[in-house]
Amino acid sequence: MDTPLHERTLAKVLATQAVAHGEKPFLRFYGQTFTYAEAYENSCRVAGGLVAAGIKPHQHVAVMMENRPEVVWMHFALALVGAVVVPINNASRGDLLSYYICQSDSVAMFIEASFVERFVAVLPQCPALSLICVLDDSSVSTTASPWPDSANLVPWDQIANGPALDCEQHPGPAYNDMLQIMYSSGTTGPAKGSMISNATAVRSAAKHVEFYGYDSSDVMYTCLPMFHGNALNCTVLPALMAGATVALSRRFSTTNFWREVNECGATRTSLLSAMINFLWLKPPSAEEQTHKLKTSLVVPAPEFALAFEERFNVKITSLYALGDFGYATMLGADEPREKIGSAGRPLPEVILAIMDADDLPVPQGQVGQICLRTNEPWFGRQGYYNKSELWAEVTRNFWLHTGDFGYLDNDGYLYFAGRSKELIRRRGENISAIQVENVIRRHPAVADVAVFAVRAEYLEDEVMASVVFRDGQEPDVAELIQFSASQMAYFMVPRFIEVLAELPQTPTGKVEKYKLREAAEKRLDSLWDREKSGIVLEK
Repeated sequence: MDTPLHERTLAKVLATQAVAHGEKPFLRFYGQTFTYAEAYENSCRVAGGLVAAGIKPHQHVAVMMENRPEVVWMHFALALVGAVVVPINNASRGDLLSYYICQSDSVAMFIEASFVERFVAVLPQCPALSLICVLDDSSVSTTASPWPDSANLVPWDQIANGPALDCEQHPGPAYNDMLQIMYSSGTTGPAKGSMISNATAVRSAAKHVEFYGYDSSDVMYTCLPMFHGNALNCTVLPALMAGATVALSRRFSTTNFWREVNECGATRTSLLSAMINFLWLKPPSAEEQTHKLKTSLVVPAPEFALAFEERFNVKITSLYALGDFGYATMLGADEPREKIGSAGRPLPEVILAIMDADDLPVPQGQVGQICLRTNEPWFGRQGYYNKSELWAEVTRNFWLHTGDFGYLDNDGYLYFAGRSKELIRRRGENISAIQVENVIRRHPAVADVAVFAVRAEYLEDEVMASVVFRDGQEPDVAELIQFSASQMAYFMVPRFIEVLAELPQTPTGKVEKYKLREAAEKRLDSLWDREKSGIVLEK
């Protein structure tokens, strides 16, 4: 797996694995199976279509597609051409959609037919686009309105079914050529596009295989969207490196998860955020016991992680990674189970330090900002695209400042304590929103919760919780407050509570706290208020 640096390109990995595993299944998708040889052939055909349509090495191509085999071929084809893929969140619309396209300097857009209406609405704001391709599902025609006359439309059939790219004649990318621009969610400010080189993507995928022990017998199931780094860089590329099989699902479904895992014979999978809670709260079924899963990458590991392992008969692995940096720590399936709440220990390629506000190390066990640097060239990201000043600020003093808070225990395991935006400062006290959430989730009537700061009177921050109760449970907010007060410091207990049917989430399952905060601050006077209720907390 330790490929020489100059050989670390996705194009070379694709060619090598197509020869090594030719007739072995690479991709399964709802009854369709594609071998390694077929995956390479399909990708070469798409690459040939891209070149014929005018796509050149180093150009940026935006991709906004649902999970399907074609999105995999697109990623691989762009790697073969030496172009750069810009995966766009499928929920994007309006100014955010045009921002991704324009900020990335994309010259082409490949898009699902179901997204055409919102794309056409922003097309006038994207003058640099010289090529548009719609994966037509017959519900939208690429020759009919609402397309403007200036739109340069190319049918998907023309891209996918032409002569294959002659990879021996086409100059492939170099190890230090950019492969991907992966955007942050943009929930705390303008989204940042992290630049990922071929060498970084290949080395990171190999690190997954090496650390977690993936091999050619594995079936790696993902129901996460391909615009998300987990599906692409934690599943598809590691599977390719290991000679394993990818089982691709359209999307996560609590109802269908265990059935799909069983049907495809999955041995590895990943679960994020709310997915974990949804499966945990689902009534037990026979399907959750008949699977072949050996491990599940769970980020972050919940407080009930050990019980999760026992109920579902699967070992939890974990990691700490972020789009701005890449992989920093990993936790394996064979490590002590008392460390299951951690994100593992720093990788050999990474130096991790816990710093205070002045970039000075804090004592072991004390919470501070997680700061990172690499000690191997091309292991981490290469910066933010078109945001060099922001990158310089984030990497001041030779450390990448993650904005995340955590601590290291005596054995060097990293424990996550919250993001900078989730660290609530109330009347001189620092409060971790995650710690408050963990306590509230222990209440037997609570299904989910989001804790955040709201600006109250005197321009002071107060703690608020948006709570989802389990089905059939009658909300008793006062009792929930008493429960919380018995298990946390008085200053951590939420002042404001609202009861919701569900929490707003991104397509990748992250709770959109900024939406909750904005809505709450507009109607703070109408929310349940602990101080107005007369409840007095013991100090």
